[in-house]
Amino acid sequence: MLDPVIAFFERIFHAIGRGIGIVISALLWPFVTMAGWYRKRGFILKAVVGAFVLLLVGSYGYFIWQAERWVNYNPDYPESYEFLQTTSAPGEPLSEASGSQCAGSAIVEVTHDLIDFNVNQNSWVPSLPLSKAGLFGIPWKNTPFLDNKAAFQLGINTVIRRTTIELADRLGRVRGTSQINQNLQDAKEAMAYNEDAWWLTFSPPFIQPSTPERHRAAIRALAEFNQELTECRGEFDARSDNLLQFLDRVTGDIGSTSDILRSRMEASDLGWFDPRADDRFWFTYGQLYAYYGILRATRSDFRTVYNDRRVTNVAEIAEDQLRSALDMTPFIISNGNESSWIMPSHLATMGFYLLRVRSNLVEMRDILDR
Repeated sequence: MLDPVIAFFERIFHAIGRGIGIVISALLWPFVTMAGWYRKRGFILKAVVGAFVLLLVGSYGYFIWQAERWVNYNPDYPESYEFLQTTSAPGEPLSEASGSQCAGSAIVEVTHDLIDFNVNQNSWVPSLPLSKAGLFGIPWKNTPFLDNKAAFQLGINTVIRRTTIELADRLGRVRGTSQINQNLQDAKEAMAYNEDAWWLTFSPPFIQPSTPERHRAAIRALAEFNQELTECRGEFDARSDNLLQFLDRVTGDIGSTSDILRSRMEASDLGWFDPRADDRFWFTYGQLYAYYGILRATRSDFRTVYNDRRVTNVAEIAEDQLRSALDMTPFIISNGNESSWIMPSHLATMGFYLLRVRSNLVEMRDILDR
């Protein structure tokens, strides 16, 4: 009586097995064909082809190692700084007795360290040749593989770019009539460099500075500017209107990122099978990771404004929201329908934290604008 049912399931499993076999055969066919061709060649050609294969395997091994190895990642990194205990504003004497020793800028210090984290402590993935080459010509961002760290680094980089612009144009000078500090201008220009430049290019003169080289130049420029401040030779204009504009820029960046998440959620609800969800998520994560440290530093550099205008409580709430967002590190990023109970929407959850932070920043801005 059960024989037809058993036979039915046997046919199904047999068909599934044949399908898996066909797929495996198709995947192995190029390698089997190449191995047969390789065995029939001469010694010299075998040596050349073998060296090329070894080079290719070694290069991909190095790329995978760098793309998956996150060095010194720490969402609590702002806690390692002591700038919140400093009582002097940037460029002002640390005490009446030490007139030749002034306070440095916490914003500059954190920005300096974030660049160092991106290009010295870790390899800058977006400019690696195999990162630029993609998977058989398909950009890695359009695949589920090997693009999370690159997206995370690019998210941090957008924050660094924004911060160096504000430092050069407003914070590192007295109002708009003073001269722009050359070190800050150099840092700003270095961070505006292409994000995926390698030292070889197809355009004349065929050799160019790589992105990590230019970012290291920004590290040196920021360190020199902070040295100017500590030696009481630099300017840092910690006025409330400068803080107001800086918060405006941060709010705008976060709002733009929330729109990127919204667009991706509207474009797809494939859940765990959306190949673009992971790079959108980790780009946003990198942005919040960087802003967590920058906003903590802002509270130190503008401590007088924060205390006078009583925005410290709101700032602490925003920082708590940022830190809570950094606790969300799912192994696989899902972009499912928001009402789905099988496939969650990690993009929607990250967008929720993003908008909470933005609302706190808007509240801070409103307090400063009164």
